[in-house]
Amino acid sequence: MIYQPQKRNTPIATLIKNFINKKSGKVAESRNEFQRRFEHLDWKDQKKILMASLDSCKSDRSWAYKRLLRYWDKSFEPKVKEIWDKYHEPMCAWPIIRFFPISYVKENMESFTSKRDYYFICLRLAEYANYVIDRNKLRAIDYLSVLYHSGRTISAEDADDFLFEIVHDMCVSGFTFFDLEDLENTRGVFNRSIRLAKYYLNKMGYLETEQTFDDWNEGVLQYIYLSPEYQSLSNNSDDYIIDDLRTNILRKYAYLALNQKYKLPTGTIMNELLASEGRIHYSSPEIVPSRTNIDNPSSNLMFLEKIKQTNDKVKKLIDDYELLFENGDAPF
Repeated sequence: MIYQPQKRNTPIATLIKNFINKKSGKVAESRNEFQRRFEHLDWKDQKKILMASLDSCKSDRSWAYKRLLRYWDKSFEPKVKEIWDKYHEPMCAWPIIRFFPISYVKENMESFTSKRDYYFICLRLAEYANYVIDRNKLRAIDYLSVLYHSGRTISAEDADDFLFEIVHDMCVSGFTFFDLEDLENTRGVFNRSIRLAKYYLNKMGYLETEQTFDDWNEGVLQYIYLSPEYQSLSNNSDDYIIDDLRTNILRKYAYLALNQKYKLPTGTIMNELLASEGRIHYSSPEIVPSRTNIDNPSSNLMFLEKIKQTNDKVKKLIDDYELLFENGDAPF
């Protein structure tokens, strides 16, 4: 076997020199090497690389903008301002909003037009009591984040509204995590946005809102287990199809269990999904349990007995947890 010697690292000064000299024939090679080694270099070398990248093409500037969020130094301010005035690139606004003087951020607010810019502007300015947050420009989860980080408060009713608004949006757009197979670990209407929202609300002291959601979520799960759609899952052996069906079942029952005021203004989108023909048959909203309609045969004791006879998993769930609903009362 012929052993090849380990390639030695080129001095950073040489890499930067070849990178800056566009006639060196080694621009791409130098860029690739110093970007690969960047995280492990001394600060003085990192600073030189960032400056050289800011003076380069758009892709190199974009690479530098991301690193500036972690390696910001006030000495970058004149160069970033110069680039911003010249190009107004959306990514260039990131370090400006986060690190430039508040006065400059206020003066240029109308120029920061990317969708997420306003969220970071709020994080900078919301600590000032006289700054009015435009709620319509923020998603519910982002608004809760700004409130939490800035020490602002809302009413208990608003806390409920924001949390269930997030649930509504997830029902319409789809869930990222749901597992009905392991009953002990099932979390129901739960994903990263819900976890964050509950965290913010908990830290702000809205414990009753947390409990309201948990009770509602448990009720949704109980109706899912008793639903004909969930029972039919055992007839399908394709794991991918089953995962898709589980998600749609959750979207259906979570949406229908929402208070009517949380179904607007995008409720029509969900109604189209419920009414569409596909792998799963959806009942009309009028005959499915919800906060405003609790008269449903699925809560009848005879119906429960029938389910227990045809589905062992549901029988075990009902027996273990004594799920008996009297007088047609829905669990949410």
